[in-house]
Amino acid sequence: MSNDNEQFIRNAYQVAEIQDIRGWIDCFTAEGTFTDHSVGVTYRGSEVGEPVRNYAQAFPDMHRELYDVYTQDDIVVVELSLNGTHRGELSLPAGRIGATGNTIQVPCCDVFRLREGRIQSSTATPPERSCWASSEC
Repeated sequence: MSNDNEQFIRNAYQVAEIQDIRGWIDCFTAEGTFTDHSVGVTYRGSEVGEPVRNYAQAFPDMHRELYDVYTQDDIVVVELSLNGTHRGELSLPAGRIGATGNTIQVPCCDVFRLREGRIQSSTATPPERSCWASSEC
């Protein structure tokens, strides 16, 4: 089961990588949540597609480089980095940041809890200080 869960999450990252918003939403249960600690927001239901859309708009070349994947039962933990060039507007709860042209390589950790083969909850935890929590991107 753990290997299936790992493969499911790897495929979910690929869905986000190709910016398939509907496909990303479909990876979640109907009541699934995505918590993005870098901006302090929890997305619910169909809102879980918003971070993929937002970051794809701001970083059209966004690439998620997966380093390590750990599984235990229905929990999958992924160490990764988000890499890209800030070429579009980034919408944040505090406002919008226009394109800067700066590149990012943001290490982070994602924790997924699965239920019946889909994501029940996902928590994205950036390093102590995330670049897109400020105007440094």
